Amino acid sequence: MAGNGRQTRSICYVDDTVRDILALAASDFPGPVTIGNPVEQSVLDLALLIRDLTGSASPVCHVPRPHDDPSVRCPDTTLATQRLGWRPEVDAADGLRRTIAWFRTEMGAPEAPIVEV
Repeated sequence: MAGNGRQTRSICYVDDTVRDILALAASDFPGPVTIGNPVEQSVLDLALLIRDLTGSASPVCHVPRPHDDPSVRCPDTTLATQRLGWRPEVDAADGLRRTIAWFRTEMGAPEAPIVEV
């Protein structure tokens, strides 16, 4: 991970993203509208969550943080909520569980339980 992992990001499950794009396309609102999940988490927390959900014992390795890496990334989805009635429905942990299960199926990975955290 770049830096100490305290920088924040938000992740949005693909179903929520597609639902927002379709809502915008079906509306008469000309946009633009920010799509994303307004819940931010530290990069370190996300890395640990992914490691825990996959049942991995991998260490979290740190590399120097790029100079242009923003400290905070959290979209303002107010307009999507107000104009389209949209808000994300899938939280980060559930979205990651679904994504991990998909990759295991698609990549033919050995069946391993997805850990509940």
